[in-house]
Amino acid sequence: MDTIRHIQLRWLQGTLSDVTVRSIQLWQATPHTWQPAINAFRCETAVSICVDLAGIDKSLIDLRVEPRRVTVRGSREAPEPTDQTVQMLALEIDYGPFEREFELPADVDVKQARAEQENGLLWIYLPLKR
Repeated sequence: MDTIRHIQLRWLQGTLSDVTVRSIQLWQATPHTWQPAINAFRCETAVSICVDLAGIDKSLIDLRVEPRRVTVRGSREAPEPTDQTVQMLALEIDYGPFEREFELPADVDVKQARAEQENGLLWIYLPLKR
């Protein structure tokens, strides 16, 4: 299979007017690193970050907190049915290794940081440094 992709893009006044794809490689030999979605909030005394990590056991999550940065890494197995698959209808859930880094707006107290996982969401609580 030819793995070379050629995409031709023409922009007219900020809009995409023409896209031509000559060949597409659907499967890559090595998995890509994906980024989970987050919601981040600066509160009066802390920064709270919610990371969407559905289907990932907390023992497989590597969380690193620094004074001005949070990094979440891990991996998710591809969700597959237990029955024999006849036809794939959609494949939209990211799997494989992931990494998400977030720059913090202020210094946080690394020693007081905590995290909780509930219903597929990882909540990270980062008290602001006084």
